[in-house]
Amino acid sequence: MALSEQFMHEDLHPIDIVEYIAEHHQWDFDRIGEDQIAMVVEGQWRNYTLTLAWSAHDETLRLICTFEMEPPRDRIPALYETLNAVNDQCWAGSFTFWAEQNLMVYRYGLVLAGGQEACAEQIDTMINAAVLSSERYYPALQLVVWGNRSTENAMQVAIAEAYGRA
Repeated sequence: MALSEQFMHEDLHPIDIVEYIAEHHQWDFDRIGEDQIAMVVEGQWRNYTLTLAWSAHDETLRLICTFEMEPPRDRIPALYETLNAVNDQCWAGSFTFWAEQNLMVYRYGLVLAGGQEACAEQIDTMINAAVLSSERYYPALQLVVWGNRSTENAMQVAIAEAYGRA
């Protein structure tokens, strides 16, 4: 049965659907409020913290996937150069570095303007894309930050698809 068949005749809040998906995948999660949920998804390289929040005003389901990264100060320019290269390859979502929190962040917003409703497959795909993108580019970012590799050299690692457990 497809994920969305569970909700065919129900008008559900997007975060209710996210909660169902988290239960379905047996991910640890915490329903922070009516419009927000946080969960941990295990990947090959590390665990990723995902937060999804619904904004009725913007009609957008926002996803933020984070993992810690504490680059040495002298490698931050190289990290930003690599993030530009990574974002050029990402079709949906983008990465940024929150220096104050030492967090690498993948962000994506699913716009549901005009009263559209998200289906479980859309949300599941959105979550999987965040984790798989993080898995795919994590080694390249590590090589640049800690291995003193060039962006071009490190990005060769990211050419092959990563396979995590999203």
